[in-house]
Amino acid sequence: MTRLGLAAVVFAIATAITSFLIFAGYTPIAPTDIVVFVLFFVNVLCILTLFGFVIAEAWSLIAARRAQVAGARLHIRIVGLFSIVAIVPAILMAVVGSAILDRSLNPVFLQDVRSYLLQTVEAARIFREDQCSTLLQEAELTASDLDRGQALFTTDKQFFHEFFTQRVKALNFSAAAIMHPNGAVEDKVDTGATVGTTIVHPEPNDFQDAKSNQPLCMVLDEGHTFVALRKLNAFDNLFLYVARPIEPFSVEFPRQAARFVALFDSFDSHRENIQIAFATMYVLVAFVMLLSATWVGLSFANGLVAPIRRLIAAADEVASGNLHVQVAVNRSEGDLAHLGETFNKMTSELSMQQSRLIAASNLIDERRLFTEAVLSGVPVAVIGVGPQGQITVVNPSAERLIPHGEHAGAVGQSIEKVLPEVVPVLTEARASNGRLARGQIAVSRAGRDRIFNMFVTTEPGGRAEKSYVVTLDDITDLVAAQRTAAWADVARRIAHEIKNPLTPIQLSAERLKRKYGRLIQDDRDVFDQCTDTIVRQVEDIKRMVDEFSAFARMPRARLTPDDLTDCVRRVIFLMRVGHPDIEFEDRLPEGQVMANFDRRLLSQAVTNIVKNATEGIAAQAEIEPIKGKIRLSLDVTADGLVEIFVADNGKGFPSEHRNRLLEPYMTTRAEGTGLGLAIVAKVLEDHGGGLELLDSTEGRGACVRLYFPRGDNGQRETGGSREELAANMSAK
Repeated sequence: MTRLGLAAVVFAIATAITSFLIFAGYTPIAPTDIVVFVLFFVNVLCILTLFGFVIAEAWSLIAARRAQVAGARLHIRIVGLFSIVAIVPAILMAVVGSAILDRSLNPVFLQDVRSYLLQTVEAARIFREDQCSTLLQEAELTASDLDRGQALFTTDKQFFHEFFTQRVKALNFSAAAIMHPNGAVEDKVDTGATVGTTIVHPEPNDFQDAKSNQPLCMVLDEGHTFVALRKLNAFDNLFLYVARPIEPFSVEFPRQAARFVALFDSFDSHRENIQIAFATMYVLVAFVMLLSATWVGLSFANGLVAPIRRLIAAADEVASGNLHVQVAVNRSEGDLAHLGETFNKMTSELSMQQSRLIAASNLIDERRLFTEAVLSGVPVAVIGVGPQGQITVVNPSAERLIPHGEHAGAVGQSIEKVLPEVVPVLTEARASNGRLARGQIAVSRAGRDRIFNMFVTTEPGGRAEKSYVVTLDDITDLVAAQRTAAWADVARRIAHEIKNPLTPIQLSAERLKRKYGRLIQDDRDVFDQCTDTIVRQVEDIKRMVDEFSAFARMPRARLTPDDLTDCVRRVIFLMRVGHPDIEFEDRLPEGQVMANFDRRLLSQAVTNIVKNATEGIAAQAEIEPIKGKIRLSLDVTADGLVEIFVADNGKGFPSEHRNRLLEPYMTTRAEGTGLGLAIVAKVLEDHGGGLELLDSTEGRGACVRLYFPRGDNGQRETGGSREELAANMSAK
């Protein structure tokens, strides 16, 4: 195709040059009709052949563009540039050539003659328009005079007709009339002229134009008469109709001028035929040159774009991740060949660097996964803090410390906003020069107070902006266990040191009363009262020492499979009997709930909690009269956790330092040793669970949550469906 196209281009250019030489008379061949026809046919055939080659190249280019072949856009731009370079000179030469040919065949004076003739026609037109304007002005003046004589029209029509006739003759109208819009003539004047005396009824649109004072002249009588129509404002729906002959000169002269122009145009048509012949030959030669240049541009663009297309295709492969691609290099392509060699070197280097980066990335990913596994498995809360105080990393243990609803977006937020309790220790770590700072903080979430050991470490180095790692170790249970152990040791010592002398004191007081009670005559009542007080107080101290001893020597729980529903139901029955004035509401599963627990210890724990609830109701009743109500519910969670809720409408728990009530000998009542909640917490701890002090969900009052694992031996409840149990749990 390239060779055939090149041959066609050479033949077409040779044919075009030969045609030009023959037309210009530079050859012995005369430009006869047959020669011109043959040259025209050969040039048209060359044009069609070149057009076919160009279409074939353009079609392949469009197909490559649709297939999104690399370099197709660049190819189109280069071809477009060549086309513009070929078209613009051709158009410019066409304009210049046509101007030169026109000047050679149309002398300036001939154009002046034609212009003169056209100007005479324009002069006749202006003369007629001037006549029309004069007629309109005089018609307007006549209408004004008739409006002023409207009184004569109603009183003396004959005198009004004479006045109308004088005005018509004075203004040299050939005819005039006063008419209605329907064509009826109210009055008319005929001057006796031979032209323009016929009164023609105007169209309805003419009357509408007259009402709006439109300056319109009507031409009648084959162009020999002007007619004007004006509204008579003083008359009721009457119009003035006036006519005047047109000057014969203004009628005949435009016709004569038009005939002269037609003769000039007929004379000028011969020159146009010559112009058309030369223009046709020029267009043929221009098309040959244009199509030849376009085909050359396409061929050149193919050779230029081919190496670029290979580079683009290879670059696309690199962009998709294939760094092993290489482009073919042809030494004859010059700088583009050097570019291909450079590209091949670049892809080789990128491939080597990618291998090293992948190895480094795999190592980093392994270390990251190991770190994430360690952080997710440790119970210690770990929080990463950036130089500006923003959170960078949180592990699952730390997420549980963040307020509900904020942990999903905690990363990126300020730690002062999310976890303000750590700010004092973190500020101390920033101010110190050491890498480690520690402290102890208390965190309260949802009414639960927890104690944490806090450690703040920073990265080594002397950078001004450092990142920090905050670790929070929950020591609440450890502190509680230490306090419980300490109190148990104190209880054992008190029981040992106090209980021994109590019996001799009690026996001595009783002996004094028996031996000397009969001998004392004076103040016998005082003596008996004193000895009775000693005996009674010794009994009270003995009971207190027994409680100390019971707390210090609490038996370990013996977990056995048992029905938890029955255990709780028995406690509720006993408390209903003992407190008939309080309403007890229970939400227990209908069937059995088997779990591993110590019935005696758990019954004692639930009884203590319910007893505390009754005492809270009594304390609130001293402030205001209320109807006591206690609600008990038993649920089993999906993960096998047993939950017992005891809620009341009594006095409730204090809002601050609530968890200290779980410590031994801490109480808010005037009576009592403060061991009840501590014993319950110890029982639940032995069961692997715990105790939570909450606020009642129904307003005033307290709520206690007892929970422990159901155990592997717990069986499904034998009565009641799973849906019923779920309904009871949701009701709680």
